[in-house]
Amino acid sequence: MEFNFSKRNLIGKEAKLERFFEILPGFASWTILAGMVGISFWNPLLAAILIIAFDFYWLLRMFYMTFFLVLAYLRLSTERKVDWMGRIQELEYSKDPLVSSLPFRQRISQWIHRRNLNVLSRSGSPPPPLREIYHLIIFPVVREAGEVIEPGIKSLIHQEFPPKQMVVVIALEARAEENIKKQMRLIQERYKNFFFDFLITTHPDNLPGEARVKGANVTYAAKEAARFFDSKQIPFDHVIVSCFDADTVVSERYFSCLAYHFMVCPKRNRAGFQPIPVYHNNIWEASAFARVLDIGSSFFQLIESTNPEKLVTFSSHSMSFKALVEVGYWPVDMVSDDSAIFWKALIHFDGDYRVIPMYVTLSMDVVSGPTWWKTISNVYHQKRRWAWGVENFPIVMRAFLKADKISLYDKVTHGFKLFEDHVAWATWPFLLTFISWLPALFAGREFSDSVLYYSAPRITATIFNLAFLALFVTIIVSLYLLPKQKVKNPFWKRVALVLEWLLIPIVIVFLSALPALDAQTRLMFGRYMEFWVTEKKREPKA
Repeated sequence: MEFNFSKRNLIGKEAKLERFFEILPGFASWTILAGMVGISFWNPLLAAILIIAFDFYWLLRMFYMTFFLVLAYLRLSTERKVDWMGRIQELEYSKDPLVSSLPFRQRISQWIHRRNLNVLSRSGSPPPPLREIYHLIIFPVVREAGEVIEPGIKSLIHQEFPPKQMVVVIALEARAEENIKKQMRLIQERYKNFFFDFLITTHPDNLPGEARVKGANVTYAAKEAARFFDSKQIPFDHVIVSCFDADTVVSERYFSCLAYHFMVCPKRNRAGFQPIPVYHNNIWEASAFARVLDIGSSFFQLIESTNPEKLVTFSSHSMSFKALVEVGYWPVDMVSDDSAIFWKALIHFDGDYRVIPMYVTLSMDVVSGPTWWKTISNVYHQKRRWAWGVENFPIVMRAFLKADKISLYDKVTHGFKLFEDHVAWATWPFLLTFISWLPALFAGREFSDSVLYYSAPRITATIFNLAFLALFVTIIVSLYLLPKQKVKNPFWKRVALVLEWLLIPIVIVFLSALPALDAQTRLMFGRYMEFWVTEKKREPKA
């Protein structure tokens, strides 16, 4: 469907619809929070009933999410051992995968592999040969220093997939300091011979129709790359583009895993590919509250990966370069380019677009700062930027109202999930941590003499005690997910990590829900954000 995926230059009915859907998430969040406070004051009995019902629903969701977190982690731990290049050879030479002699979990993985091969065979959509597939990797840079970028570049040259079939692009902003530009040129000179090519692009400031956002920079870089591939006569449908954050570091099997998933996907030019982001680059040096939040973000992506029908690209992601060109690249006037490209592609291809989960990790930095207070500020700004993904909601809803070829079921399920995720993000922690105690505080004589007044705290306490079972499982998974690098006093480091989870009730309110509510309120009042660049640095090595 031809649809201008932008909020700019709207008139008449379109402008009114945009404003209505911009207001709706923030209005809903504030109505829930203010409404529950008001009901707690005016009718504590009703408020207590509603809170107990909500707590029970939240407990069910906790167990549901914990179950799928464990399943996803087991899948991830199994897929880490997969020989992806070997599977690609099986695909290219039509070999039957061996199953019987493998351990149980690896047999499950091989069964999935065999199913993928069968689906591909029936589709009549053979992939290009491995030797004809190219990876385009874009690193956007505005103020990140060389020591932030270089580990990611080094991780590329150690890939099982041939680096000579990779094109690396450092996408510089013209406003970057000269020292940063000089460092990028030195990195290019140092590593260019390892790859098919190593390009540096410089995105000019203030191009028409653009905002100061990452999407504008990486779109400019991708257009330059398109001209490069044209000059080399490399078909776009043989190119997989990965848009990485500047601090992204990948394991040696990452790009062979990505190539495999691209090759076995019958509609590979109608698909994005989402790995599991982890924040291990500086996890032992990061502050406790920042570490817990980012581990929680990894867990959320693990859980989301178990529902590929509703999976949306997040942070560092990949997709067919042909699809990217066809949809018109990333939005150049939106902060949330990572999720926006999914919605833009879904609408452009009339619902015929999906994201394939990849059970492979890539590592980035936990947010940090030179001081404790600056770290808090940086974490808050980063979470607010993530929560600004709510800007997709009004555009997507306008598009759905026009999209005749997207099924009503898909419109309702996608639209509701997008809306519910953002409203829950901004409200649930407040409801659980603070508002749930208000009915007892405001209880009048009539309520305080009731059975529910005495029962409600016990019911709530039982629900929270049961929730600790889910938290315990979450802590265990977090320990298993930690990087295996040697650190000083590893036992006490892990003990400290366990204790840090006790910070969750406060951290999730002030450094997750509050930034989300802030973002929705800004959108509600038309105070639009531009891209805030997360501060990244490397501690000097002794």
